[in-house]
Amino acid sequence: MVRRLRERAGEALLRRVAGPSARHKRARIHRTPGPRWFAPGRPVRTVHADASMYVGGLAALLLQSLHPVAMAAVSAHSGFRGDPWGRLQRTSTFLAVTTFGTSQDAQRAVDRVRLVHERVTGTTSEGVEYRAADPHLLAWVHIAETHCFLTAYQRYGGHPLDPDGADAYVADMAQVARRLGVEHPPESRSGLTVRLTTYRPELRATPESRATTRYLLSHAPVPAPARLPYAFLAAAAVDLLPAWSRALLDLPLTTRLMLPAARLGGRTVVAAIRWATPPVPAARRAPP
Repeated sequence: MVRRLRERAGEALLRRVAGPSARHKRARIHRTPGPRWFAPGRPVRTVHADASMYVGGLAALLLQSLHPVAMAAVSAHSGFRGDPWGRLQRTSTFLAVTTFGTSQDAQRAVDRVRLVHERVTGTTSEGVEYRAADPHLLAWVHIAETHCFLTAYQRYGGHPLDPDGADAYVADMAQVARRLGVEHPPESRSGLTVRLTTYRPELRATPESRATTRYLLSHAPVPAPARLPYAFLAAAAVDLLPAWSRALLDLPLTTRLMLPAARLGGRTVVAAIRWATPPVPAARRAPP
């Protein structure tokens, strides 16, 4: 009975995160023979395979929302509220392909994203013109993701990285960032902290960021049985953020009340996700 419950929970989770063809997609990414951008054992593979990514991903969305220009582009073009699960599935697939897929498939994924970025242009409600391919905006998205993914793993991951491993994770992420068009991405944790700080004068709350915060923390379309675990996951994501960025977010009362228990709740939910998630398919060796 326990095994069946685990399998059903894992299948439901995969379908939410990766789509209805999750198992086929997962097998193709991991089992297609060929060279990879990252060898087994690289820190980026360790971090991105861990259940702590659920906390890190949510924290990254909250942090990214504080850049008014980046948030305007997301609100206007991403389908964030109209198809939230679809956007999550596209994002998780991109991360999986570039981290674990063949070099050829990873490059194709990057090329598709760059093509989309070239088409995304517009003007914010304050009259600021933007384009998604702007290296400055791309760098902000990259820095926020890298910071949140790494911080989440160090707090909730199975085996936190040592200082050299944390630097290597940032360097691994920089390889993908450069291919996406980010100029001079940081390659160490100290460099990541410095770059994050340089963006602080540009960050502030806006109507779009407030709406995003309310949506992610209070109105995310999760099934009824998952609402309490999701609430703890959301509180853990908020707790993960730098204190200065939390002060800019319009946090709902429920999240604020749950913050004292955020780390205990986060550990519990991440452990449950880790228990339910099926193991990564074994890689196939290329024929000699």
